[in-house]
Amino acid sequence: MPLDSRSPHRSAPELSKADYEALAALRYTLRLFLRFSEDAATAAGLAPQQHQALLAIKGFPGREQITIGELAERLQIQHHSAVGLVNRLVAEKHVAREASPEDRRKVLVALTPRGERLLAKLSAAHREELRRIGPGFRDLLDRIAVE
Repeated sequence: MPLDSRSPHRSAPELSKADYEALAALRYTLRLFLRFSEDAATAAGLAPQQHQALLAIKGFPGREQITIGELAERLQIQHHSAVGLVNRLVAEKHVAREASPEDRRKVLVALTPRGERLLAKLSAAHREELRRIGPGFRDLLDRIAVE
């Protein structure tokens, strides 16, 4: 990573105890939400990464389909890992893949009706959890000075 204002190698302004407490509380709150998400996915019969993949596909800007490369980027995984993930989702009938009509070398992945229903159920639960934790999360963000 190049040196920039986010790099730990540059001299940073001194942080107060309250700054550290706010950062720690934010990290804890994020982890609680991620744990909620992991548990919800598992309870629905998905691995957490499978849930993330379904959401990345459905939430991709401007399209209902996504390439394997785009999915890998969205999940921050290697291309071959995305291929394996898609293979498992296809086997469970949560997604379908097809060759791109514009470039037959590219594979497009889209949710199946089964995947859509499962994602809708999980997303509703996630939205409700975010509504529950949102006010505290906003307070934490307000406490953290970002420059």
